[in-house]
Amino acid sequence: MKTRVIVLAAGKSTRMNSDKPKVLEDLNGKPLIAHLLESVVKSGIDRHPVVVVGYHGDEVKTTLGDNCEYVTQADPRGTAHAVQAAEELLSGRTDSIVVLYGDQPYIKPETLRALTETHAASSGPITMATTTVDNFDGENSPFRLFGRIVRNAEGKITAIVEKKDATQDELKIREVNPGYYCFDTAWLWPNLKKVENNNAADEYYLTDLVRIAIGSGENIKSMSIDPRETIGVNTPEDLSRIREMA
Repeated sequence: MKTRVIVLAAGKSTRMNSDKPKVLEDLNGKPLIAHLLESVVKSGIDRHPVVVVGYHGDEVKTTLGDNCEYVTQADPRGTAHAVQAAEELLSGRTDSIVVLYGDQPYIKPETLRALTETHAASSGPITMATTTVDNFDGENSPFRLFGRIVRNAEGKITAIVEKKDATQDELKIREVNPGYYCFDTAWLWPNLKKVENNNAADEYYLTDLVRIAIGSGENIKSMSIDPRETIGVNTPEDLSRIREMA
């Protein structure tokens, strides 16, 4: 089974208070995204991952060079919209696709391999990584913003509930969604077209694909990973925290 990796790196984070693309912020002398791409290459899954660029895309491409393939998300409208930008490049060229984020530098090569192996052994169209935290206090406070994983009595995922939509009971769920997915491409491309933008941000979200799959009776496979591997950067405070971890 051939697998390709898509790294989302098109967005401009207004909360960073910087003109620099967020994925190019420095971590130990290298851009955030470079740490992620090293893990991808070391995993052996994809030697030339696809990077979706947008804001200051030429700067991102110049920094990363010829080690990646690039597609442009000209008018960023959410994570599903970003993946759809890669359809023309990847359609018919791969059996499955792993989606990652350029501002989450700590995922390990072993975790990426485990994600693809778990997916290969599954009969469902989506395999996702989840992470569980002890609480949402202190250094775990960024996880409060993650969607909660809702499961039934048999342990099957029945929903991902975003924080803003969660009930008080759902907010207590400590298993959360970092947004790492592996998709069957034969299922992915047609179902991306079903994702709607009926939300306050007017954007198309990958989490809707989980809802679509569950709604059609598909089984969502998951694997649990270390919370450290899911930490990303949305604010200057996040960047300071992640630098202290290095």
